[in-house]
Amino acid sequence: MLDAVVVGAGPNGLTAAVELARRGMSVAVFEAGRTIGGGARTEELTLPGFRHDPCSAAHPLGVGSPAFNAMPLDRYGLRWLHAELPMAHPFLDGTAAVLARSVPETAASFGPRDAGAYRRLVEPFVGKWDTLVKDFMSLPLTALPRDPVTLARFGLAGLPPSTWLARRFRDDRARTLFAGLVAHIIAPLGGFATGAVGLVFALAAHAGGWPVARGGSQSISDALGAYLKDLGGAVHTDYEVKRLDDLPPARAYVFDTSPTALARIAGLGRAYENYRYGASVFKIDYALDGPVPWTAEAPRRAGTVQIGASSREIGAALRAASREGRAPDAPFLITVQPSLADPSRAPVGKHVFWAYGHVPNGWDGDLTDAVERQLERFAPGFRDRVLARATAGPPELAARNPNYVGGDIACGAASGLQLLLRPTKSLFPYTTKRPAVYLCSSATPPGPGVHGMSGHNAAKAVWRDLRRAG
Repeated sequence: MLDAVVVGAGPNGLTAAVELARRGMSVAVFEAGRTIGGGARTEELTLPGFRHDPCSAAHPLGVGSPAFNAMPLDRYGLRWLHAELPMAHPFLDGTAAVLARSVPETAASFGPRDAGAYRRLVEPFVGKWDTLVKDFMSLPLTALPRDPVTLARFGLAGLPPSTWLARRFRDDRARTLFAGLVAHIIAPLGGFATGAVGLVFALAAHAGGWPVARGGSQSISDALGAYLKDLGGAVHTDYEVKRLDDLPPARAYVFDTSPTALARIAGLGRAYENYRYGASVFKIDYALDGPVPWTAEAPRRAGTVQIGASSREIGAALRAASREGRAPDAPFLITVQPSLADPSRAPVGKHVFWAYGHVPNGWDGDLTDAVERQLERFAPGFRDRVLARATAGPPELAARNPNYVGGDIACGAASGLQLLLRPTKSLFPYTTKRPAVYLCSSATPPGPGVHGMSGHNAAKAVWRDLRRAG
């Protein structure tokens, strides 16, 4: 009998398997796809020699992940590569605000009226990222904080809606960039604890940047898989699990799946019937004949570029996709330029470019024209650089990754209390009503992102239970 079986070889499932194998347990991973990776894969989606990330691309939470940093993943080929700027946000007047590694450089890009406000907002946490990230990404409410004063101060700033926090700024440049940071969770700006989301992404940039993985996001998954095998773990691909009887006997079963799939496979009935899935995205991967022709200078040096003309425009796009059930006319875009930092991702002189806009869950339309019209506002001539494009709306995203129910790449709406308490309102979110069955996907705290912390936390819960059982 195995100590643990993990279903799903995404970053969280692989991290859970590694954590258990490091404690001397026998572990096997079963993945329905042909390759491991889940939301961290890399494929030639357009033309030969152009390597694209179908889902995650930039990794602000990966480079600072306590789980990843405790593993020797560099021995297995993982290298973080940084563009000159972590992120830029251009405006229609040809200027841009930036999120730089330096707090003063970031503050200066907001203009003199808001530079001081930004410094006062983030400076209490600068230099404390390593401790802070362990506190808010570890087991929720069941682990004593390492720095309770800093965590409490972070909570006071971040738990209110981001629209409250934005009142600190007098001009819309800072409000717009911050709104874009919050929009990464694909939820309205006025929700509970959305201020914390923006702060996390800003502090991550100042602490470790927003890098890409050399060779593509698949490198993260491959490093985790190789490390697991060296620890004695086994990985089985092309193995679809429809019920627990499809798996070998084990003392624990750990699922890197959606709560919906877990309930179906483990016979949990209506255990997660109140769990909500959120809005989706329409994703386009581009092969380009040259760099994106941004009007502003800063985006030409940034790994990630946010596209939204104003905080009002960003808020309207999020409401349309999340609440009004329609695709926005002017979508807010998150774009990544991996080949700026990693030229190996495209042939010499060419580039790969990654972009998505928000759409309702399950939406089956085509957002290509709206996305490219939005890009042309800030990079005139963009369409002339396009050699090929690969598009994926909610149906295609869900087909590629069953965890993306209705195309929800966050594996559950990150809004309301569900932003913090997921998949149920429980102090023990990784356990289920069925003994020896656990959940470790991004449907559990700390939520979406390629950081492995949901798998790390779930593995701790499994290990403690198995140790108590002898």
